[in-house]
Amino acid sequence: MSDETTTRHDGADRARQEAQQRRLDAAWETPKGWRYWSAVNNTEVGVWYTATSFLFFLFAGALALLMRAQLAVPDNGLVSAPLYNQAFTLHGTAMMFLFAVPIFEAVAILLLPTMLAARDLPFPRLSAYGYWCFLIGGIFVCGSIFFNAAPDAGWFMYPPLTTDTRITGIGADVWLLGLSFIEVASIAAAVELIVGVLKCRPPGMRINTIPLYCWYVLIVAGMILFAFPPLIAGDILFELERLAGWPFFDPKRGGDPVLWQHLFWIFGHPEVYIVFLPSIALLAMIIPTFARRPIVGYSWIVLAAVGTGFLSFGLWVHHMFTIGLPAISIGFFSAASTAVAIPTGVQIFVFIATMLAGRVTASTPMLFAAGSLAIFVVGGLTGVMVAIAPFDWQAHDSYFVVAHLHYVLIGGMLLPLFAGAYYYFPLMTARKLSDRLARWVFWLMFAGFNIAFLPMHLSGLRGMPRRIFTYPGGMGLDWLNLASSAGAAIFAAGVLLFTWDAAWGWRRRANAERNPWGAGTLEWLNPLPQPSCGVRSVPGIASRYPLWDDPDLPRRVDEGREYLPDAEEGLRETLVTSVLDAGPIQCLRVPGPSFLPMVAAILTGAVFILTTFHLYWSGLVFGVAALFAILAWLWTGTAMVPEKQAKDVGHGTRLPLYSSGPHSVGWWAMFITMTGDMTAFASLLFAYFYYWTILPVFPPLDAAGAPLGPGLLWPGLALAASLSAWGLMLWARRQNAAGRAGGLRLGLLLSALLAAGSAAAMLMGPWQAGLQPETHSYPAAVWVLLLWAAAHYAAGIVMQLYAVARSLAGKLTREHDIDIQNIVLYWHFAAITGHVTLATVALFPLLA
Repeated sequence: MSDETTTRHDGADRARQEAQQRRLDAAWETPKGWRYWSAVNNTEVGVWYTATSFLFFLFAGALALLMRAQLAVPDNGLVSAPLYNQAFTLHGTAMMFLFAVPIFEAVAILLLPTMLAARDLPFPRLSAYGYWCFLIGGIFVCGSIFFNAAPDAGWFMYPPLTTDTRITGIGADVWLLGLSFIEVASIAAAVELIVGVLKCRPPGMRINTIPLYCWYVLIVAGMILFAFPPLIAGDILFELERLAGWPFFDPKRGGDPVLWQHLFWIFGHPEVYIVFLPSIALLAMIIPTFARRPIVGYSWIVLAAVGTGFLSFGLWVHHMFTIGLPAISIGFFSAASTAVAIPTGVQIFVFIATMLAGRVTASTPMLFAAGSLAIFVVGGLTGVMVAIAPFDWQAHDSYFVVAHLHYVLIGGMLLPLFAGAYYYFPLMTARKLSDRLARWVFWLMFAGFNIAFLPMHLSGLRGMPRRIFTYPGGMGLDWLNLASSAGAAIFAAGVLLFTWDAAWGWRRRANAERNPWGAGTLEWLNPLPQPSCGVRSVPGIASRYPLWDDPDLPRRVDEGREYLPDAEEGLRETLVTSVLDAGPIQCLRVPGPSFLPMVAAILTGAVFILTTFHLYWSGLVFGVAALFAILAWLWTGTAMVPEKQAKDVGHGTRLPLYSSGPHSVGWWAMFITMTGDMTAFASLLFAYFYYWTILPVFPPLDAAGAPLGPGLLWPGLALAASLSAWGLMLWARRQNAAGRAGGLRLGLLLSALLAAGSAAAMLMGPWQAGLQPETHSYPAAVWVLLLWAAAHYAAGIVMQLYAVARSLAGKLTREHDIDIQNIVLYWHFAAITGHVTLATVALFPLLA
């Protein structure tokens, strides 16, 4: 080939690449002006999420400084007792619910697509909806303190005092309904992240080669699905007692306040690991980079993370050692609490081994990583101490526990997060934070933290209880509290210095070079600043550290020689791959900017806020409006029928543009969501049978000496109608597969009619039997189970009518059947919920 021909070929190749880049930039362009807030892609939503979480962290920190100022000297009158109660309640609430968990989800939404070389996560509008829910709920909860209406009974809200509306006022409702709304955002993000890791990896990235951060995301998001639903179930029982007088926690009417502790700590203790593991995941990315070698014991750290997540669900009772549990229970949970130190220790030793085996390069992220490991080890040692019941009996509800908690959370979560901020800041802004200021930030935070919290161990052992707003002098606590308050101010100075640099200081610095740390994982694949499309083309992957093992990879990606190098149709596209081997199976088109997620979140938030103020009819109106907004979002952004069946995505691979069933990301999202839903249902069942274990007679007896119950007639009719509705859903799916649209619509409508009849029969049973939920925990438990099942049937009916409308519009056909596949999957779970509920409430009274 002559030089002239070569030059002409190279010129044509460059022109082709530039045209592809222009089409990609146009498809993935971020909206400008006021439309900016309609953005749904991970780069924008992730930044919003992260910044908002950090602002809530600063708010909670300001409350902590207020508390420390009050406790700096004895007999202080800086703040009143009611304001102090609101401050410490909101401090814990904001740190745990508005910072610790959301910052994990925010960072994961921001980083995960880059680590997976994906253009975006599979449900960008769901991410946006979750963010707006989080923002609205957080402002509602935190803003309550400015109106003297904040919750004031601790971030755990123990009944029976908190269920008495005369004592707690509206603050408990703000906490319950506001956080229930925020939990919507957490579960939405968890579903998005799980599906993203399982289904949106680059070709060739097998499940055993994904970055360790992705493993931790998968584990923690799974933990959220099993930890948050028990709290949601508890919130439902709690709010029904406050608003309707149903006595779930009132001992005078068969309730038990300890039930709330079980439901809360089944959530509360795994949450400690939900906030700890993602930060450890950041260290798992940082340490190999600066040790200049792959992580030592990849399989060991994955197994240890899985083990930590699994064991965390068996430890909740160690928060309840002092309530009078049987000795055998205390012994079991004490042993389990000690055992969790083993997988946690494995992760720490893997990091140390990696540093010893490599050549560690001094850097700001490594400085924070080393400090976090030192502090976390101290917190782990005191954790083993409080896991021993006799010691816990002495230290419980003292400042020793406050010190332990903060050593674990700040050492295990906050300092690794700061390490990650310094490490990943160039990825987000193309510029580094100041190394010189970072050293000041670290030493102010490290010294301030230890000055603040190390004396609290001694304060607690000397008898200082938690949650007191003042104390008398001459008890040996004066200098300890003064030191703690001084340390808190020093720590805050470090945080404020970081905040200044992250908000303004970096703007005066030059852009960082590509892959400034010399890392080996895919998030550093792109040039800085990153292109709007995320990755120029999606690479095939063959190792855990592709940038180290394949130095030519960035060039091939930049030249568009990998998968999806173009956006010919002007649409946003990413790859869907198989779960285990990451084989390409679909070219997924994801929706673009839309205000619908914001509108749906605002309307949903209005329901919770109006309910807080007992404006039920107004809340119902907004609920209906929210439902229509969500349906409009689904209609315009999901299961879209493409203009062709398949397209060439590069490397001679032709992929379908539409997939349904287990191949589709929507099917996985439905399955994962309903798994979390079943966890909430199991928690309500747990409550029902918990009463059976503690009450001498359950169910209670009627005047004739027979157990109370809804009888067999109405539950039997409900079961028959439910089975028929379920069967008709399966028949409707077969009709659609056979191309008979009329049969599909008939089956859906008949199934909806029978489902409505089943729900009505469910509720008719306790109504006809005269079960009054205000009188005793048994009828209250029966009603809540049946209402839960009936609500699921109502949601299923909405889905069935939606599917009929999609069929009439030509959007649900034999070839394009995502909607019917997903709705049938939902009905499998809804039917299980209904049938188990009916069997429990109808048959258990006969066996008791």
